[in-house]
Amino acid sequence: MAGDTASAAGWVEPRGGRVVPVYAVTGGRTRANDGPDMPVEALVTATEAGSFATDLQLEYRATVELAASPVSIVEIGASLGVPVGVARVLVSDLVNAKYLVVHLPPVPTTAGGGPAPEILERLLEGLRAR
Repeated sequence: MAGDTASAAGWVEPRGGRVVPVYAVTGGRTRANDGPDMPVEALVTATEAGSFATDLQLEYRATVELAASPVSIVEIGASLGVPVGVARVLVSDLVNAKYLVVHLPPVPTTAGGGPAPEILERLLEGLRAR
């Protein structure tokens, strides 16, 4: 984009925004401090408290706004332009603050540990619909 610049150091300058290295948003964390590691395909939705939170840092506020309708963690990372590890940390912090709820995907049901065929079919249908 014409107004955006990025360097190898991970600095991002959004149009009309501030210049912040992506790791500074999470205090250098790329993994959540507590709780299980969330898969990138887990869906996230905002809680009522999240909908009314107005004093959040820019990236946290954008994450809550994205989660007004169900959105995956990987989509959050892509929308914010941050690595998925950073998106996981943002989501984890917001879950701990009761602003978001994470909906984990169903547990794999095949003998080999992979997703069930029904899940793959639903995923394929969703991709085709986009």
